[in-house]
Amino acid sequence: MINPIYEKLAKIVVEYSLEIEKGHTVYITGPTIAKELFQALNMEIIKAGAYPLIVPSLEGIRETFFQYASEEQLVYVDKTEELIFTEFDRLIEIHADYNTRKYSNVDSKKLSTYMGVPKRAELRKIMKQRTSTGELKWIVIPYPCNAHAQEANMDLLSYSAFVVKSLFLDRENPIEEWRKMKKKQDLIIENLNKIKQIQVIGEDTDLLLSVEGRKWINCCGQTNLPDGEVYTSPIEDSVNGYIRFTYPGIYMGKEVENIYLEFKDGEVIKATAAKGEDILQDLLKVENANRIGEFAIGTNYGITKFTKNMLFDEKLGGTLHCALGLGFEEAGSKNISSVHWDILKDMKLPGSKIVADDNIIYEEGKWKI
Repeated sequence: MINPIYEKLAKIVVEYSLEIEKGHTVYITGPTIAKELFQALNMEIIKAGAYPLIVPSLEGIRETFFQYASEEQLVYVDKTEELIFTEFDRLIEIHADYNTRKYSNVDSKKLSTYMGVPKRAELRKIMKQRTSTGELKWIVIPYPCNAHAQEANMDLLSYSAFVVKSLFLDRENPIEEWRKMKKKQDLIIENLNKIKQIQVIGEDTDLLLSVEGRKWINCCGQTNLPDGEVYTSPIEDSVNGYIRFTYPGIYMGKEVENIYLEFKDGEVIKATAAKGEDILQDLLKVENANRIGEFAIGTNYGITKFTKNMLFDEKLGGTLHCALGLGFEEAGSKNISSVHWDILKDMKLPGSKIVADDNIIYEEGKWKI
């Protein structure tokens, strides 16, 4: 028997998020611990008349690779990896883990070498292009697990309830709830698309960036679940000033704390961190990872706790986040990079605000538009 919670989630993915139809090819990956969700997705995809390909990942495979891989192996891109991004109609990634610290002893230079391969940047670009035309749709979805519960300082039962609420799975009609979010955020987007310049003011922060001519995107459950954010990609050379991020950046399971960045004409000119600064500096060496590819505001006020899981954390109501590296083609970005790293800032603190063309549109965690 399929777990009814995962059956509900699978229905959201198939019917609302990805709109899977007869004949679609669907690639599904994730850890083996998510067996129940694999089963639910497989059932709903088959019922829709599509063709699922399920490729679960085994514990220990990735960290073993990074521990022993040579330079030649790190930069190798398999043909199968190419096919996933160039041929499949729909991609589903189940987000769960058996150990969030599995990369702790991996040399950060190996991680940056792997991510910095031009071929991988090219595949990301192809994926973005296919997504922008509607040819490809993809989504990341969570599966409650002990590792993520532990990171969030919760027991598994409490964490599972947290995940269920964040996905609206406790509601009678979850799909309708996601449609309501879309409608509400469409109104916010309508205002944001008229803006030319943004100034972020907050703790150790005074950052200017231009969004003139760039498109804002409504995130309402169609590429991530849970969801709840609006984002754009700033003009590449327009970012000036400084910003301190409240929450640690998590990269491949490693924490980088108290990140402070200074920008001039779009590029990072100074970067410090209280912990994990070596990771930060290595990432900034990757091509175009020293620019902001995304500027976003979290809108899901049902998610109130930082869990060290960006799938949830970037949606936190009352926060904003910036991503170093790859920008979004659909938003108008020209920044291409193999890195896209989200870092989060609390905007509920006194004095925090977002000013757009000299008008305050967001103050201490609340919209003014």
